[in-house]
Amino acid sequence: MGVDGVYARTALYAHVVERLESYITRQRDPTAEIMRFPPVMSRKQLEKSGYLKSFPNLLGCVCALHGSEASIRSAVDRYDNGGDWTSSVTSSDLVLSPAACYPVYPIVATRGQLPAGGLQFDIEADVFRHEPSRSLDRLQSFRMREFVRIGSPQVIVEFRESWMAKAPLLAADLSLPFTIDVANDPFFGRVGQVMAVSQRQQALKFELLIPYYPSAPPTACMSFNYHREYFGQVWSIHDDKGELAHTSCVAFGIDRLTVALFAIHGLDLEKWPAVTKAALGL
Repeated sequence: MGVDGVYARTALYAHVVERLESYITRQRDPTAEIMRFPPVMSRKQLEKSGYLKSFPNLLGCVCALHGSEASIRSAVDRYDNGGDWTSSVTSSDLVLSPAACYPVYPIVATRGQLPAGGLQFDIEADVFRHEPSRSLDRLQSFRMREFVRIGSPQVIVEFRESWMAKAPLLAADLSLPFTIDVANDPFFGRVGQVMAVSQRQQALKFELLIPYYPSAPPTACMSFNYHREYFGQVWSIHDDKGELAHTSCVAFGIDRLTVALFAIHGLDLEKWPAVTKAALGL
């Protein structure tokens, strides 16, 4: 679409995404609350979450022309005369969502103390990360689906372990080669390197990695994340015993999984493995 890492979707692609989404929905815990978020969120909430400190290079801020009619018209006229109208934009109270789960924590915080057993969510959003690339496994705008668990440490650890055990079965259904390995988020700068090492040492993040073709570097298509009490502390979320809540999320890279399916199985759905066609209802 004229910018690296931003693509239109064809009917065939959208059809497979729809079937993949339906397959993921069948894996959802029946008690999970369903939420769908827009591609933008509150700038203040994201700042409070700490994202700006950890990943400032990936963040996209929604900017707009503010001010009087005369000042806005001046910016437009400058463009008409070959100038740069963007020099007049200023930030709004919105940012582009960098991950689907960020808006859910302040929502939960407004509800007060968690019920016994905690909460589960099925959430999704189109998200943005400023990583221009021509590689199909690194888009700037992409769809992210997440199952989020909020509760006591024991509940959270059990949730993540159960999903890490379940992930190989999903990969088998989709006939996708994979490995699962410890990972870290792409924290920014020298301080970020220390944070990444700590995250790995504590085994807080694992990824399901899929090579798009033989000998290709594997692409992270799912992640299993344990945030400990970080979001509980940021948003003052407490479990039913009054302790700071722990959180975990299992993230599905919808576009990465879909591209993996086409890259490995081809464009003719009729030739896809029978087990995969059955799982996706193709």
